[in-house]
Amino acid sequence: MTATRTAPDPLIHWRSEFPTVETTLHFISHSLGAMPRAAEEALRRYTHTWKTRSIRAWDEEWFALPTLTGNLLGSIFNAEPGSVTLFENATSAEAVALSAIRFEAPRNRLVCTVEDFPSMLYLYEGLERRGAEIVRVPARDGHRVSEADIVAAIDERTAVVAISHVLFRNSQILDLAPIVSRAHAAGALTLIDAYQAVGTVPLDVQGQRVDLLAGGSVKWLCGGPGAGYLYVSPRVAPRLEPTIAGWMTHERPFDFEPKLTRDGGARRFWVGTPGIPAYVAAREGYSIVAGIGVPAIRAKSLRQTERMIHWADEFGMKLVSPREPERRGGTIVVDVPHAESVCQALQAQDVMLDYRPGVGLRMAPHFYTRDEEVDQVMTRVRDAAAPHR
Repeated sequence: MTATRTAPDPLIHWRSEFPTVETTLHFISHSLGAMPRAAEEALRRYTHTWKTRSIRAWDEEWFALPTLTGNLLGSIFNAEPGSVTLFENATSAEAVALSAIRFEAPRNRLVCTVEDFPSMLYLYEGLERRGAEIVRVPARDGHRVSEADIVAAIDERTAVVAISHVLFRNSQILDLAPIVSRAHAAGALTLIDAYQAVGTVPLDVQGQRVDLLAGGSVKWLCGGPGAGYLYVSPRVAPRLEPTIAGWMTHERPFDFEPKLTRDGGARRFWVGTPGIPAYVAAREGYSIVAGIGVPAIRAKSLRQTERMIHWADEFGMKLVSPREPERRGGTIVVDVPHAESVCQALQAQDVMLDYRPGVGLRMAPHFYTRDEEVDQVMTRVRDAAAPHR
């Protein structure tokens, strides 16, 4: 295999919008996407508005910002306007959604998998104190999860099926269709953790009839920390009343009434004062991803991750992520001897990747990655691992 570019790259012109990728070998977008150049200016404008407009900024801009930004984000996964609520992180988003579900026997089960992100698994554990029975579907070899196993775990006792679209350890894509179909047939809601999907794997919440979806902006969306989100389908929103609420949940929050009258629109799932600076920064990444379009990002991702797999095979590395394109998210996972030490050594050399116990090194190109960088990172991993062989 040669180190030349394998195909024309119509997305590489976006690279100039991301200063970080010129100073590091950036293969960490599955964990922290590169910062858009525009985010710095957006935050500068925010501080200027705060300084010069003071309390007037709420009526002039800030009060509408979360809904407008949520609509922009929702356009990436075909959400209806007003159906995406912004939070500080995905855990908070799921907590609000799950607070609306009554875990009362006989329908008191939450079905998840052992490979879901620990933050969510800890949240689900806490629901046991509200009467929930947590059913964790086990993994098979290589931390793989079978859709058939999830489907088999769903029955008329299931209140909600809460699973990841793309598994964080090995980048396996779960086919949502049979899971959503079985959940709805059993009368259960679906709650999808899309953190490792949105921005690199196409997702259509209306077409796939997803009920609830949560995620965040740190990774593929290049939005930085502090901007999680919750999608609630208009099909189910009217019957959901979260017990976690705040003053912004009220239909007239500035009336400061002691009793809640829940907003019937975009603020139905809001809680307290929104994190305006995080949303201001995040929308710059959303704008770029929405402008490119996830199908184009996915096509490049598949091409470059396939190139990484070829190098892994040539170098004798153990591949943990799926080979099949339709089963593989945006991340390539390889296990090498002493992977944690290898990761630390490479990060010290400005090679941005990470390590996860049990699977090894995780690396991810994104739309701003050059083909030659794919070759470079795989060679650097090979060389760093060589002394441990």
